[in-house]
Amino acid sequence: MTLTRRSFLSAVGISSVALSAAACSGPTAGSGPATVASGKLSGQVSLLTPIFEGAAGKALLEQKLIPAFQKTHPDVTFKVDYVNYSALNEKLTTGLAGGTVADVLMLGVGWIPPFAAKGVLAELPAEFADDQGFNPRVLDPSRHEGKLYALPAVLDTRFVAYRKDIFEEAGISAPPKDWEELRGIAKELTRSSGGRISRAGIDAFSIDLRQGWEYAVFANGGKLFDETGRKVLFNQREGVEALEFLAGLIKDGSTAFDFRSEAGKPLQLQTGNAAMALVNNAHFMTIQQQSPELIKEGKIGTFLLKNTTEAMFQGGTLASVSARSKNPDAAQTFVRYLASPEVILPTCEQRGSVPAISALASSDYVKNNDFVRFAVDNLDKSVSEGGTPAWMEIRDTIKAAVEEALTGKSTPQEALDRLADTATAAIGRLQ
Repeated sequence: MTLTRRSFLSAVGISSVALSAAACSGPTAGSGPATVASGKLSGQVSLLTPIFEGAAGKALLEQKLIPAFQKTHPDVTFKVDYVNYSALNEKLTTGLAGGTVADVLMLGVGWIPPFAAKGVLAELPAEFADDQGFNPRVLDPSRHEGKLYALPAVLDTRFVAYRKDIFEEAGISAPPKDWEELRGIAKELTRSSGGRISRAGIDAFSIDLRQGWEYAVFANGGKLFDETGRKVLFNQREGVEALEFLAGLIKDGSTAFDFRSEAGKPLQLQTGNAAMALVNNAHFMTIQQQSPELIKEGKIGTFLLKNTTEAMFQGGTLASVSARSKNPDAAQTFVRYLASPEVILPTCEQRGSVPAISALASSDYVKNNDFVRFAVDNLDKSVSEGGTPAWMEIRDTIKAAVEEALTGKSTPQEALDRLADTATAAIGRLQ
């Protein structure tokens, strides 16, 4: 059965009436377990968001989603501050220093422990984790020290896509099972002309360098930090081998550090200039819009990166309530609304993102988007970055370390050991 938005809401027992009952008592950080209470909501809610980008995203939020919320809560008004992810941390830091923080904060995966540890976020009622049918795995980044501080709005994943037609021409019947096989296939499918790669075996560096290396760490069974978030693990064998794997692709001649898809232009995989690529689920929309024949003819396949462990990198955007909110009841109710299926589905449709709610796997959107469907089917294998309250200080130093190793300025072990020293110092500054 195909689920429409209305039939899905009925199926899981969530309605506008249920959402209207989500008014909360608005506890501040450290004030004890959050509770849910009924009551009429009013006043202004300020929202800081890195998603709902562009004219289409703004129209969705301001002309559809917020008005739908206001049908149940007509006395609540909104002030929206749009900011790119690249400027989000600075915006938050500046706001905290000036005492002006939005009521509702939409943050990246990995960001909850740092801001929860600093008392920036209010704890959410534990039952919020259960009432929408979230995939259990995707709630992990929303917690800090066992407490719930956020709900997933949209997910964004990384995995490998490949050109089935190029594989078939070379007589390769299945995607690689591990890194050794991947390197062999990548070498076989690489083509060069005039000393430059004309077709890469794999486009490994068009996605963010930090996330690409982290994905390889997870696919090698590694972790970035221990369970306490106070000990660095990424410079151990699994992390070093992950960086050696990426550097090995360059050494093999199967790709180059500067071989990447250019912003605003067709993907290297899409044009046939790469046989495989590390991709984002949103790339499906790009291919569908620019090269629909590749989808219609079934020329794009997907697989999970694996060496010792099948893994999928999972990022996304989480909705949280500021501990300094002047309207915590309305803010918490709106956060719950942002994580409801009636919001998640159209938001994912607009951005090409992955829904965190398990039952939305039956929606037409998921069924008709190959990359999103693949991601939904593999959410139980997803792993996320972060894992320490010092993450915001550490995350921006990772790219430089990875680049050092990939460009031959240092060995992977040396680069990661220096990065580990930086990370350990940042962790040591935690209170």
